[in-house]
Amino acid sequence: MSEKKKLEKLRTDIDSLDKQLLDLISERASLAQLIAKVKTTSSEVFEFYRPEREAQILRKVIEHNSGPLSEEEMARLFREIMSACLALEQVLDIAYLGPEGTFTQSAALKHFGHSVNTTAFATIDQVFREVESNASHYGVVPIENSIEGIVNHTLDMLNHSSLMVCGEVELRIHHHLLSKDETLDELTQIYSHQQSLAQCRGWLDTYLLKPERIPVASNGEAAQIASNKKHTAAIASDSAGKLYGLNKLATNIEDEPDNTTRFLVIGRTMCPNSGNDKTSLIFSAANKPGVLHRMLGCFAKNSVSMTRIESRPSRREMWDYVFFVDIEGHAEDESVKKALSELEEHAAMVRLLGSYPRAVL
Repeated sequence: MSEKKKLEKLRTDIDSLDKQLLDLISERASLAQLIAKVKTTSSEVFEFYRPEREAQILRKVIEHNSGPLSEEEMARLFREIMSACLALEQVLDIAYLGPEGTFTQSAALKHFGHSVNTTAFATIDQVFREVESNASHYGVVPIENSIEGIVNHTLDMLNHSSLMVCGEVELRIHHHLLSKDETLDELTQIYSHQQSLAQCRGWLDTYLLKPERIPVASNGEAAQIASNKKHTAAIASDSAGKLYGLNKLATNIEDEPDNTTRFLVIGRTMCPNSGNDKTSLIFSAANKPGVLHRMLGCFAKNSVSMTRIESRPSRREMWDYVFFVDIEGHAEDESVKKALSELEEHAAMVRLLGSYPRAVL
């Protein structure tokens, strides 16, 4: 068989598979419509978006994926299929820390897929208020960066809000140098968020020492500025470059290739157990010797792993602190139940912020 005939045969096979894929996706979408009908006609109250269910599906996809597509790529494809099917039941409104083109928007789309309505807000406070007022179904806010550490404003809002944490997203951060110019030669200014400037300092010191570095509120704002000024560049994401029509002068200029930011999904209800979960909580310690040691011992005693602890001023009185803790497991797990029950015996206050599926890729 000639090479041309081989290619024709392979393309015919692909056409056949494409038809099967189309039929199967359409069948899945039809089932989603039937689910919507059952939920809307039932006297019971059902949630349309089930984060634990989606996490379970994605884990199975990753488990059964045999390549050649990567686990991350296969999960992304299935996320978009689920997003499109869910939109037939209910189109979700997602609030996020903006403006457009930020990594928070990328995190929101990674978690929910592109078949949702996303709205940018200028501050973390506004994202919380939008969800609290039922104007949006969920919100997405940054919580910590692997290099720069915790986002204290998000912790403070969690301390004073009634909202629950119902998901997390981990996003690998890649910074690009974007500009209307086509070369580095005439650049005089570089705009970006101060954290991004710090994360790219080594690259900038090596290749662009002369241009002025100007911090702004977000990388999205930096890209917007660069789109309107000659000889100006922004350090921002690939999506920001596409949004504002900028040229990519240099890619992946971050000094740490494993730079990752974690985001939280906030909503109004507790997420059911998915089988591989994390739990976030706040507690405060009574002013007694050794009390913090005894409280943390509640987790060790019940074989509950603690993945993060942060302290913040309570704002109630001077030198009074609350502790934010992430642990492995769901609040419904027996070991976690026991640990939390024992914690309440020692703590002045314990508040569950939510249990949610661990980030899938």
